Amino acid sequence: MAEAREIEEVTKSTIPCDGGGEHPRIWLQIPADEGFVVCGYCDKKFVLKD
Repeated sequence: MAEAREIEEVTKSTIPCDGGGEHPRIWLQIPADEGFVVCGYCDKKFVLKD
């Protein structure tokens, strides 16, 4: 898998992503055992803060 182009720290495990208007808005769920999720459209990585 390619390296995520942007990383954002978030405080909730369910987060929306629209790629800054580049793709349809989708909702992503951060798995508790992973601590992060990567958007399948824009490769933005969301990391859950401790």
